[in-house]
Amino acid sequence: MTLVDMGIPAVRSELPSLHGRPETPLLVDRFGRIARDLRVSITEKCSLRCTYCMPEEGLPPIPREELLTADEIVRLVSLAVTELGVREVRFTGGEPLMRRELEQIVAGCHAAVPGTPLAMTTNGVGLEHRAAALVKAGLSRVNVSLDTVDQADFARLTRRDRLESVLNGIRAARDAGLTPVKVNAVLMRQNLAGAPDLLAWCLAEGCELRFIEEMPLDADHEWAREHMVTAADLLDVLGERFTLTPAGRVDPSAPAEKWLVDGGPATVGIIATVTRKFCDSCDRTRLTADGMLRSCLFSDQEFDVRTALRAGADDAEVAELWRGAMWQKWAGHGIDAAGFVPPERTMGAIGG
Repeated sequence: MTLVDMGIPAVRSELPSLHGRPETPLLVDRFGRIARDLRVSITEKCSLRCTYCMPEEGLPPIPREELLTADEIVRLVSLAVTELGVREVRFTGGEPLMRRELEQIVAGCHAAVPGTPLAMTTNGVGLEHRAAALVKAGLSRVNVSLDTVDQADFARLTRRDRLESVLNGIRAARDAGLTPVKVNAVLMRQNLAGAPDLLAWCLAEGCELRFIEEMPLDADHEWAREHMVTAADLLDVLGERFTLTPAGRVDPSAPAEKWLVDGGPATVGIIATVTRKFCDSCDRTRLTADGMLRSCLFSDQEFDVRTALRAGADDAEVAELWRGAMWQKWAGHGIDAAGFVPPERTMGAIGG
C-alpha cells in the first residue's frame, strides 16, 4: 500500500502566485476572508482507529526527518502570530499526545507568543497523566473527541477499548483548569440513539458538547451523503429528551450553531459542515505534521514550508509563501457539487 493509498499525497502544489493580492500582512484570500485560526498537526500517529478518520492499520509513519521539529513548529507559530495576524493556535494530530515533545512545543510557543491562546484537540487517551504538565507549559484549553459513552459502541467505533481512559482524561483536564472542556462527537447511524446519553453525561460533567456531521475524510472512503446523520436528524433525536432553543452563533466564524438545553444556561452545539456549510466565514489556516501549508480541509493544494525553512528562508520569505498559500484558498468545499472528489489526505493525516 502506498502513502497516497493511505491518505498522504506524494505531489505538492507549485509555489503559490500572489497576483492580484492586496497589500496587507494578513492571511487574506481572494474572497475577502482572513485566516486568524491556525491548526498545527504535530504527528500522524494516533492511539485510536476511529472509523471515520483512520484506517484500521493506522497511517504510515512519517519519517522522523520529514516531521517538523519542535523548534520549527515554534518558529512558524511565532511567525504566524507576529507577522500574519493569527490570533489562536490549536495543536492536533493524529493524536498530539503521541508526540513526546508536546509539552516542549507548547512551552516554546507560549514563550514566543505569550498572549495567544494555545488549545489542543485530543482523543483524551492518556490525558489524565499529562493535563497538569500541559497547563504548566501554557496550554489554555482542550477539545476532546468522544462519540459515545457506551463502552461497546466506543470500542466498535474506535477499534480500541479505551473509554475509561478518555473519560478520566476529560475529568483531569477540567480539574487542571483547561476549561471550558469541549467535547466533539461525530454522529453516525450506529451511535445516533446514544446521543442523548452523551449530552446528559456532558451536562453532568460540566463539559460543552458539540456534535459534528460526518465528513468525507474517512480512510476507507465509505462516506455517502445519503447515509450520514444530518443536523436535522440529530435535533429530532435530542428533542425527544431535551427542550432545545436556538441560540445561534456568537461569533460568525465559529463553526458551531448553539441551542440552549432545557432553557439554559447549558448549551449544545452542532457543527453542520455538510448540510449548513459555513465556508464563507472560514478563518482557518493549517500546517501539517510534515510541514505543508493547507488552507482547506477538502483541497489537495498544499505548499511545502518545511523545505523552505531548511533551505534557509528568512521569516519574510516564509511569510510570503504562507500569504500566497492563503490567496489560493477555495471558495468552499464543494461537497454538494457534481463530481466532488474527496481530498487524498484523510482527517488523520491533515489534523482536525
